[in-house]
Amino acid sequence: MLLHLVRRTAVLLASLAVSSALVFGFMVLLPGDPARVALGVNASEEAVGRLRTEFGLDRPIVEQYVSWVSGLLRLDLGRSYVSQVEIAPQILDRLQVTLWLVGCAMVLAVVVAVPVGTLMALHHRRVSGLVLSAVAQVGVAVPAFLAGILLITVFAVRLGWLPANGWTPPNEDPVQFLRQLVLPVLSLGLVQGAVLTRYVRSSVLDVQREDYIRTARAKGLGPFRALWRHGFRNAAIPVVTVLALQLSTLLIGAVVVERVFVIPGLGSLLLDQVSNRDLVFVQDIVMLLVLAVLLVNFVVDVLYVVIDPRLRVGRP
Repeated sequence: MLLHLVRRTAVLLASLAVSSALVFGFMVLLPGDPARVALGVNASEEAVGRLRTEFGLDRPIVEQYVSWVSGLLRLDLGRSYVSQVEIAPQILDRLQVTLWLVGCAMVLAVVVAVPVGTLMALHHRRVSGLVLSAVAQVGVAVPAFLAGILLITVFAVRLGWLPANGWTPPNEDPVQFLRQLVLPVLSLGLVQGAVLTRYVRSSVLDVQREDYIRTARAKGLGPFRALWRHGFRNAAIPVVTVLALQLSTLLIGAVVVERVFVIPGLGSLLLDQVSNRDLVFVQDIVMLLVLAVLLVNFVVDVLYVVIDPRLRVGRP
């Protein structure tokens, strides 16, 4: 177990190193001069040169990369080219908003997918199972932003039960915070839950065909008890893999949903800085998202060993 953890940590660090080089390289290859973009087209060459020197844009590429990475390691994300304010506090404020949205949406997706997917598998030859499968298929086909628009139309515009947009920090007004969180979480969580439901159904069906489940049923256990006592751990392994992919999808989907509901999260900040061509800001946000995805994959890989003890023996 310890050896596996060390190896996965080494893979994580190597992946982060390669990812940082790729992110930095892509930003360098983008056309345009960040200093001229920040000062405007009418800025003098002297002013542009001073700003390039101030931000180190006149230094060799390798030196700029090393300086950027060392800043990341010190949690010093630098200053914006456009507004010239510190980047780290702004990203931290927006990250808290996105974490609330993505975290609640993932919890909702799991809460919906696990029982519904299990019922679909246990009743896959009944009308109820077919109906649930059809509903889940419709959910898979609906993009999160469209689900958000439909929810706004029904619950905010027509019924007036919930606000259509906005964001209130939980420490200022917990009730308003929850009311504003409901619709964006539903739009993200239900769509991702529909996708996850299909994988839960497939995984449970595969486990039900195993000999140990047939043996448990032959000893008198009902379908659900046999699955609960002997099959859920094995069924959870592929589902955990999909959860990692789903979380990455949620982070991407949150960019659009934050725009639909006018939520000041990390996705909205990323789109704003892309439109401003503030490359160092975009660079830091993209690297943060890459780090989040790699950390999720790292945690999932460790969870494999925790869920299935057989993997602890002889695992490379």
